[in-house]
Amino acid sequence: MKSTILVVEDNPDVMLNIRLTLEFNDYEVFSAINGKKAIQFLSESDTVPDLIISDVMMPEMNGYDFFSKVLENPRWGLIPFLFLTAKASPEDIRFGKMLGIDDYITKPFEEEELLAIISGKITRQRKSERVRKEVENQLISKLESEAQPSLSKEEKANINLFCMKWDETYGPEIFDYYPKDNSYLSVIQEVGVQLFHSSVAIYGSEGCSQAQGILLRVETIGKSAFAFFDSIETEDVRGGERLFMLTVLAPHISYFESMKINELFKQSSSLIKASQDWNVESHWEKVSNILTTSQITLE
Repeated sequence: MKSTILVVEDNPDVMLNIRLTLEFNDYEVFSAINGKKAIQFLSESDTVPDLIISDVMMPEMNGYDFFSKVLENPRWGLIPFLFLTAKASPEDIRFGKMLGIDDYITKPFEEEELLAIISGKITRQRKSERVRKEVENQLISKLESEAQPSLSKEEKANINLFCMKWDETYGPEIFDYYPKDNSYLSVIQEVGVQLFHSSVAIYGSEGCSQAQGILLRVETIGKSAFAFFDSIETEDVRGGERLFMLTVLAPHISYFESMKINELFKQSSSLIKASQDWNVESHWEKVSNILTTSQITLE
C-alpha cells in the first residue's frame, strides 16, 4: 500500500516539482494551495495522510496557523509534519522547532534529502504506531482478564471477612467475622496479626490511623488479602485513637476488585466508627458478590 502525503504549497511550479518527485517514488500525493484548503481536505477526507509537507508563507492561512490547527485535532495531531520553505533564517527555524515541527527543509531543496527525510519520518511513525498498538492490545488483554470474576459462585465458602481492633494489652484481636467457622478462627487470627503488624511497619501507626487499604498475597495460606485500616477516636487508649482493620481473605483478589472492596469498606468503617451495627454477614455477601461477578464491561 502506498504511503500518502499531503502537500500544502501555493506556488504551482514548486507544487508540480514536489508532486512529480513523490509520485515517481511511489507516494500517493494530495495537495492544497493553503492551510485553509488543507484543513478542509483533512476534514472531508476519509484518508489520514502519513505525512504533511507545508509551505510557511501562504495566503488566507499560513503554515504556522495551519500547523496549530492540525495539532488541535486528535485525529491529525500525530501526523509527521515538515515545513518546506524559503524562509530559512535561524530565528524562523528555531520558531518552527519550538512549535513542534518534525523537520524544517529549506528551498531550494535537494531531491535526495527530501526523500530521505520523508522515508525516515514515515518509517519512525509506523514503528511508533506498532508499539502503541502492542501496548494497547496488552492493556486490553489485561482488562479482559481483570473483567472476569476471581471466583466462581461455588467458591464463596472460601471467602472470609473479619474485623480486628488493637487492644492495648493483647494487641490486634478479632471482634467480628464471617462465616462463623470456629475451626478456621485461629488461622484468621494469626494471619490478621501478621497483616496488622506488616501494615503498621509499612505505613507507621499514623498512616494506619487514616482510612486506606492494601492488597497483599499471603503465601503461607495461599490466599490474597485486602486489608483496610482506620481508627476510632477514643479516650480509652493512649494517643486517643484505636486502630482497627477490616480484611477479606480469598483465593484471589484482582486489583479492580480491591478497588470495589475498598469503597465498600469505607462504608463499613463509617458504621464501626459511629458504633453502629455494620452487619458482618451482609457485608460478606457484598464482598462475595464483588469477587464472583464481572466488574468491567468491555465494548
